[in-house]
Amino acid sequence: MIPIDFTGKVALVTGVGDNKSFAWYIGKALQAAGAKVVLAVHPRVLDIVQNLLRTTSDPDDVAARKLPDGSDFAPVKLVRCDASYDTMADVKLEEMPDAQRRHYSKYTEDYSITGAVNAVAQEFGGIDILIHSVAFSREITKSLLETSRKAYHEAMGISAYSLVSMVRAAAPHMANRPGGASVVGLTYVAGEKVVPHYGGGMGTCKAALQMDAKQLAWFVGDKNVRVNLISAGPYGSRAARAINKDFDKLIQHAADHSPLRRAIEPEEVANTTLYLCSPLASAVTGQILYVDCGYNVMGT
Repeated sequence: MIPIDFTGKVALVTGVGDNKSFAWYIGKALQAAGAKVVLAVHPRVLDIVQNLLRTTSDPDDVAARKLPDGSDFAPVKLVRCDASYDTMADVKLEEMPDAQRRHYSKYTEDYSITGAVNAVAQEFGGIDILIHSVAFSREITKSLLETSRKAYHEAMGISAYSLVSMVRAAAPHMANRPGGASVVGLTYVAGEKVVPHYGGGMGTCKAALQMDAKQLAWFVGDKNVRVNLISAGPYGSRAARAINKDFDKLIQHAADHSPLRRAIEPEEVANTTLYLCSPLASAVTGQILYVDCGYNVMGT
């Protein structure tokens, strides 16, 4: 057998907001393979994620922490990171709504992308794996025709440009790591084909993310850093269900029309991430790997 062993590797996983997301499952898989996992979470949900890692009151939450060997998912650190901001110079408290300003005024650490990445790299001596699992549109339930310019630009900055920002900040800390370093992001077929319900400009954001990942693969390739994306099939995360109240029907449609005739499982996305971050994929970069039971190959 050829094992995947990330012992001694530092993995920074962004975008965990609950225990149903792809990012949560990816973090668990990386820890199970031996990595030290750091979670970079939105400032306002850090307390929620901490509770999910500790609570014993809900059996489902306890079960969601379990790794294959029976141990618990236990990141070595959680840091606040708001993917809206490249540096703290971009933060304008005076321009925030009152409720948001009250929250952000309480944070004393640097919660920008650069600040969070640098803090992790300095504490752990570098970064071997970077997971980009960040996407947001405040008008996700609106069609593209109904999406405002402001919401469109915001979605593009958080969902696509944040990958550029994260790789720029992390590249010096990932350069020429033993065995190479790996960046993996998550995308969706709506970046290539029309998915009408995927609104708020998010289809365009995924298209930009995909092109950016290919370009970034070139710009950091000389540092032995690889950049790839996983295009995951529809999965009923909390974020996905916010898009469409009938999301289960969309999952079933994909399952009925996929070559494998079933829906994906989040563990399958996590396991594919392990492959892309491992030496088994040492010559794989700039690629989009579909984990969708083959749905992307089908016609309309």
